[in-house]
Amino acid sequence: MAQRDALPLIPDSQREVAAFLRGLAKADPVETHISAVFIGAGRVWKLRKSVRLPYVDFTTLARRTAAAEREVALNAAHAPGLYCGVRRLVRTAAGLALDGEGPTVEVVTEMARVPAGDFLDVRAAAGALAPALLDALADSVTAWHATSPVVARDQAAALAEVIAGNVRSALAAGLDPAKVEAWRAAALAALSSLRAWLASRPDRLRRLHGDLHLGNIVLWRGRPAPIDALEFDEDLACFDVGYGLAFLLMDLEVRAGRVAANRVLNRFVARDGDAAMVAGLPLFLSLRAMIRAHVAATRGGWDAGAAGLDRARAYLAPPPGFVLAIGGLPGVGKSTIARRLAPSIGAAPGALILRSDETRKRLRGAAPEERLGPDAYTPEVSTRVFNELAAMTRAARGHGVIADATFMNPAHRAVVREAAGSTPFFAVWLMASPEVLRARVAARRGDASDADLAVLESALVADPGPGDWLAVEATDAEAAVAAVRRVLDRAGVVPAAD
Repeated sequence: MAQRDALPLIPDSQREVAAFLRGLAKADPVETHISAVFIGAGRVWKLRKSVRLPYVDFTTLARRTAAAEREVALNAAHAPGLYCGVRRLVRTAAGLALDGEGPTVEVVTEMARVPAGDFLDVRAAAGALAPALLDALADSVTAWHATSPVVARDQAAALAEVIAGNVRSALAAGLDPAKVEAWRAAALAALSSLRAWLASRPDRLRRLHGDLHLGNIVLWRGRPAPIDALEFDEDLACFDVGYGLAFLLMDLEVRAGRVAANRVLNRFVARDGDAAMVAGLPLFLSLRAMIRAHVAATRGGWDAGAAGLDRARAYLAPPPGFVLAIGGLPGVGKSTIARRLAPSIGAAPGALILRSDETRKRLRGAAPEERLGPDAYTPEVSTRVFNELAAMTRAARGHGVIADATFMNPAHRAVVREAAGSTPFFAVWLMASPEVLRARVAARRGDASDADLAVLESALVADPGPGDWLAVEATDAEAAVAAVRRVLDRAGVVPAAD
């Protein structure tokens, strides 16, 4: 009886195996509906339970073996050394053993142990998701998607089934039927409006991680690494890249707040270039929030379930889009003010910042912080950069865009204005004294801007001034943010609700 109490959810057919693994780990397992994870001093063993549920069938050893092998294949390259492989539990004359001679009784996935404090959900709970860590997190997700294979399927039909499945689960969990029905109608309407958009993005339909939340991301060798990708159902893992990212953004909003989610969104787009992705975020975020809602309600967290349902409904009613251009000389604080504004304006998780410095780096195949030489700043290259910035603005303007550049060239101002089209357009020109600009440029470290003091001095000579853009004093960044917010508020740009 003592052994059964220690392993409460393990199927009877696997209790001998579970007891053996518990002896190796010298600890009780962490259990879910489909697995038991035994955490030892230096190794972790994941046992798949012999269960059949609506979304998975692990009732045969062959199925569990295939899933274990698939898990390693999906994850190992993104966290080198973390996944040790698939281990066989064999029966010997002395009893069960790992590998060796004898018939295979069970298989487990073996991993290196990661300290509990290195899981990002734990870091989020401790308020320890610093900006540099969020940037590295976005970079790791970008790298995952860059190597994910393109797939083909009727994605609209698949998303319709996801909506239907969420409705069934939400009702079974006891959530308010009237609110669930309202969510269903709004979600289907959003999906209908996205059908052509989904079909226009075949290269963004990929085999995703499938379960990309903070609890499945760890610090490994100093970098965030997604682990535990969904391995048992390809249909649940093959969607638009935006749907995969939305799970992480929603989880960040809930656990760490909108500022963190907005930073990851903007870093992802800066590295990946897919500004058009934001068109799908209202539906994608809503689907992910609805999953969280009915899971919370099923586990008895009725208040959390109701709050999640309200969040899911709110995502489907985003405020209208806009384009805000922020210009000014190097060091005036364009990017600082854009970052402070973005989380609080526009649709969740806040405005998309399109920064010319980051666009220039991406077009050259460089990371934002990598310095470029003079050949990256010729007039021809700059024309390409601003044409790309305009194209991204057009692709994202229904969401809410902040275009961040010097905009010293009137042609660059014109191209972003044209890109806004009929979307509400606002343009501000930030100003500060030469002494303030020099001090800021001299102090800048690890930034996407390559402008040094020599570039600033040339800009001071060529300063075109605000022209017909709104001039805003930016010596005090907070005062500048407040001034821009007043302009947006008067125009009816609705702040994003947190």
